[in-house]
Amino acid sequence: MNFERAIERFGTYLGAERNVAAHTRRAYVSDVRQFAQSLGEKASLTSVTKERIGEYLGSLYGDREAATLGRKLASIRSFYRYLVREGICDADPTAGLSGPRTPKGLPNPLSVDDCEVLMTDPIKPATRERPAIRDLRDRALAETLYGTGVRVGELVALDVRDVEFRRGEIRVWGKGGKERVVPLPAAARESLEAYLAARQRPGVLAEPLFISLRRGAANAEPARRLSARDVRRVLAKRARRAGVADHVHPHRLRHSYATHLLDMGADLREIQELLGHSSLSTTQKYTAVSAERLMTVYDQAHPRARTGRGKRRPRAGDKG
Repeated sequence: MNFERAIERFGTYLGAERNVAAHTRRAYVSDVRQFAQSLGEKASLTSVTKERIGEYLGSLYGDREAATLGRKLASIRSFYRYLVREGICDADPTAGLSGPRTPKGLPNPLSVDDCEVLMTDPIKPATRERPAIRDLRDRALAETLYGTGVRVGELVALDVRDVEFRRGEIRVWGKGGKERVVPLPAAARESLEAYLAARQRPGVLAEPLFISLRRGAANAEPARRLSARDVRRVLAKRARRAGVADHVHPHRLRHSYATHLLDMGADLREIQELLGHSSLSTTQKYTAVSAERLMTVYDQAHPRARTGRGKRRPRAGDKG
């Protein structure tokens, strides 16, 4: 079997058996295809060695971020594990290869005040009584992201029937096709109800929850599901209209959701379940954020706080 045929089967395996998200599947297939092209036309699946993979990744060093190199290695490793599983290769040449170390930055949540402003309806007073369906959709989208902490891929995958208004929860399909139920706060529930009330028509339960509104109401075409890129554009536009200076994107709202829950006393294990993290260590990064925020508040507010080289920050009324 040649590389191209094996890559096609690998892509099918990722989608059909591992239930990998479409954009992740495309990235993995593209990474493996680029690696195969670097080997030349005469290379075979079984001739690849650990050293050759290391040389390939080394050739990209300096032009790519460490996280990108790590993903490329993960793609090649997943590909060869699949080949070993299928009996196409006897050994995995990526065994023992370690990826580049990536700097682990802390999440950067928005402030509670910025989130409140972002959720505030930016509709002009003259149109507030009869808001356009686009304004209703965009507010519901922002409220759902911040109110549930779902990933943007999980958000755009939601259908109308995944929202359970009576119980106040939504059914989410996370990474690897894992299902979880997330509480829907009152503000998100109310905004979703208003948005869906404007979409009432037969068959709406089977439609995507967040759809493109470019088609006319009488258009017989199926509702088009918003993409992750569409959601980013909606949030960026909403942030500009609301006057939020910080860069707002879906994952930052997820960080804000987790950090604000922790600040209000939520248990770390509960936050892990709500976020759909498989490992508690992934969730623990938010404790560092909360500790850092606490120290910042202390440094700014406590009269005995000291900064720099042991000098107390001057207060209003101090004489020079």
